[in-house]
Parts: sequence; structure tokens; C-alpha cells
Amino acid sequence: MADMTQDRVEMPQQCPEERRKNFDEVALGYTEEMAVSEAKRCLKCKHKPCMNGCPVMVKIPEFIALVAERKFEEAYNKISETSSLPAICGRVCPQENQCEKHCVRGIKGESVAIGRLERFVADWHIKNGKDEVVLPERKNKKVAVVGSGPSGLACAGDLAKMGYDVTVFEAFHTPGGVLVYGIPQFRLPKEIVKTEIEKLKKYGVKIETNMVIGKVLSVDELLNEEGFSAVFIGTGAGLPSFMKIEGESLNGVYSANEFLTRINLMKAYKFPEYDTPIYFGKKVAVVGGGNVAMDAARCAMRLGAENVYVLYRRSEEELPARLEEFEHAKEEGVEFSFLTSPEKILGENGWVKGIECIRMELGEIDSSGRCRPVPIEGSEYVVEVDSVVIAIGQTPNPLIKNTTPDIEVNSRGCIIAKEKTGETSKVGVFAGGDAVTGAATVILAMGAGKNAATAINEYLSKTEG
Repeated sequence: MADMTQDRVEMPQQCPEERRKNFDEVALGYTEEMAVSEAKRCLKCKHKPCMNGCPVMVKIPEFIALVAERKFEEAYNKISETSSLPAICGRVCPQENQCEKHCVRGIKGESVAIGRLERFVADWHIKNGKDEVVLPERKNKKVAVVGSGPSGLACAGDLAKMGYDVTVFEAFHTPGGVLVYGIPQFRLPKEIVKTEIEKLKKYGVKIETNMVIGKVLSVDELLNEEGFSAVFIGTGAGLPSFMKIEGESLNGVYSANEFLTRINLMKAYKFPEYDTPIYFGKKVAVVGGGNVAMDAARCAMRLGAENVYVLYRRSEEELPARLEEFEHAKEEGVEFSFLTSPEKILGENGWVKGIECIRMELGEIDSSGRCRPVPIEGSEYVVEVDSVVIAIGQTPNPLIKNTTPDIEVNSRGCIIAKEKTGETSKVGVFAGGDAVTGAATVILAMGAGKNAATAINEYLSKTEG
């Protein structure tokens, strides 16, 4: 009999006054007792509606039932049947818009905390379990995976488990893609990412870093000279977008990509232990309303900024960031200015000294399905700031497109690939994740990587010999 308590078990976390001063993980995780208690709220629905919201089709009711029985290692094995990165997904997936959105318990009360339980199981395994790797029979085929972000890792892991010789090519000096350069330590500890990647290596996945495909080697060279039978492109969306307003070239203006990469991957928050200084001043403006904007604002606060302002041109109701990240940012002292759009970045002696904004009002619904923000004439005002972080979106880097002309892309520079298989216009080349969709979520990228792995296996099975 399920526990019909309407409220989920709350997860312990650092208090805002303390966490805004450090980069330690905010959420502290469930204890065993908390996890078992929450797992008992699951109704074990026959039709498993929660699975409909999971891009990698984790067997959710089954793993939760095992948690309720205190079979934590068995629960981990159940999740691992379809997910290569459970400790990561349990932390950064927007479960509220995916699996938990479909949970029947959410009709009257709160949905089962599926993400928190997934995190608990993965963390329990890291501390207590053993990775018993059973290597499959090896196939005489090599597959190249370009990019070691979530789509690339998911694709590589599945292909390795099928027996393929898989090499991942990563442009940075550290594997992990957006998981290491984009998501802050306080949301996703890098030790967790490293642990998940080491697990994939046990299946034979090789990772070559400092390999910029399109510069060091081209896709054609991978196929024609390096002996790879297929290539998966999972290079993400790492090219920042800018507002194209006056003052964006001033010192003290960052793209969110650079700001977060310097902090997360290059550990600017540990300066001078790590020689990566970063200037941000005492007053910081972050432009945008997504999760990346929340990450940048919360990092600036932890680096010692006295005032951090998030400027978003739509209303609070339309904020695209996860509610949890928005609430955490507010608790930590980040100030929000909604219906506000930057017009010009002001400078003095080459450095930022302020940002001129205009107030907006919501007009007619646009192509995105949201009300279009319209400037209010004469409502301009200036916010005094020392630095500005632009977090209004990213697009794929054009390097692959420019060096592989027979791969078709759309008007946004995204690779055109079939939704279910990842097949591109070039034979033997597949793609998935943000390189195809533009900036999206970790779990959607993983789902695309898994789909592509299945399609690559089918493709190579037809081209034996």
C-alpha cells in the first residue's frame, strides 16, 4: 500500500546565507530513510505515465520500488539499463517538466520526487557499490564521437556496450562538455562528472582531448583516413549570441559562455590557487532569463559581487529558467528586473560603467507562443554596473559546417538530422543534442545520443565487411 502523504520529502540544502559564499553543492541529498519514505509514495501505476516524460526511458516505477525495499544497488542497475549518467541526470534534469509532470500523485498533491530518488540511488552506488563491467564481444568497427557532452557520452556509452571500438574527440583539455564548462560546481560537482566518465572508460571508450575536429582532423579524414566506419557529431551549442547593441565590446562585458567557462572549467573561483583571474566588479548585470542566466548570476554572487541584477525582457510568469533555480537565486540575494530590455552598455575609459535599459510591456502573442515584449516610449533608465554578462542563448559553432560542406544545416546553423535516428545528409554521419536542436536540456541531448547509437548500430550492421 502506497504512502498517500501529499507532500514529498524535502531535500536538505545549505542555507542561503552560507551557500552564497561558497561553491559547494547546494542540495545535500536524501538520507536512506528519506529516500525510502519518498519511494513509498509511488503508486506503481500499471501504465507508467512517468516514463512517457523521460527521453531515455528510465524504468521509473521499477527502480523506485527497489528503493522502497532498500535494494539500492539493484535500483541503480535498473536505472543503468537505459541511462549512462544517472548521478548527473538526478541533479540537472528538469524533472518537473518531464517525468514528474506525468506523475499521478501530482493531481492531488506533489508528484513523487523522481529526480531526487535517482540522485540518491546514483550517489549511494558511487559510495557503496561496485561497477561490475561485463565487456561485450568486440566488433571490428570503429566509431568516432565528436564532443564529450551529454549526447556524445550517451552515444559512446551505448555503442561501447554493443561492442564497438569508440573514440571520443573533445576540443577542450577536460572531457564533459557543458557538464564541466557550463554548469556550476554548486549544482553539479565536477567529481560526479569525472566518475561517470571513468565508468564509460571501463567499457573501452577512449577519449582524446585537445582535439578540435574541423581543425586537427576533419570529418572526412575521420571516415576516409582514420578508419572510422561512422561518426556521431555531438558538439553542442557553444557559440554565444549577443544583443548587437552599443558597448558590447567594452572591457567587463562577458558572454555567459566565457564567464562560466572561466569559473567552472578553469576554476576562477579558486584564484590564485588556479591562475584564472576574472574581473566582475561589485555590481553585475546578467541579461537573460534561462538557466544559464541563473548560473551566471549565482556565480557572480559567490565571487563577491555586492549587487547582482538579472534583466529579463518578459514577465516573471514567462521566465524560462527552472523554478528551483529561480527560487535559489532569489534566496541568495539576486535581484530581478522583469519587463526590462538593455538598450546600450555605457563605458568610461574602455570599461563598463552602466547599462541603459528601457521598460517593456507585453503585446500580441508571437511565433514562440508567448506575448511579444514591446518597449514603452520614454521609460529609459540607467543601472550602474561594473560588468555585464550576456546570457541570451547559444548556437552551434560553425566549424563542422564550414569544413564538411555536404552536411546540411538550417538557418540557425544547426545540423539537420532525422529526429529518431540522428542521420544527417552525409552518409555515415549522425548528429544529436544541441548541435541539432540548439541549446536545450542535458536529458534531451542524452536521448538523442542514445537514439543515434541505435541507428549507427543498424547502419553498420547493414554494411558488414
